[in-house]
Amino acid sequence: MKHSRTFTTYSPDETFAFAETLGANAHSGDVFALYGDLGTGKTIIAKGIAKGMGIEEDITSPTFTLLEEYDAKIPFYHFDLYRIEDDIEFDQLFFEEYWENGGVSVIEWAERAGNRLPLQAIHIYITYLDPDRREITIEYPDN
Repeated sequence: MKHSRTFTTYSPDETFAFAETLGANAHSGDVFALYGDLGTGKTIIAKGIAKGMGIEEDITSPTFTLLEEYDAKIPFYHFDLYRIEDDIEFDQLFFEEYWENGGVSVIEWAERAGNRLPLQAIHIYITYLDPDRREITIEYPDN
């Protein structure tokens, strides 16, 4: 059984700080699966996790490239699956190899990965409440 916690953030900076804490506590092999509509803050969460891991580079959403890699003490892999249209296309990309490669993976639009995410993935659901507020539910796998 998975356990979850729900938070409300009241600004983009607070959302970023929340994610920065996740990154500071990330371990090799962690996979963060992000869910939420356009504009809910998935990329802010990715940026915060990267910052918490000590990555100083500007993190942008890899909407067209689908994957950006960043060198750090623990490699950081940032995926954006928004443009994935079907299972066949996804299968040809072999993204699972990255998720199992010992880095930290952040996956925007994780629902497009179907059932391919690792069982130990940390699922983060972001809900738009108003222009500043977000409800964030983080679902941890059982250890």
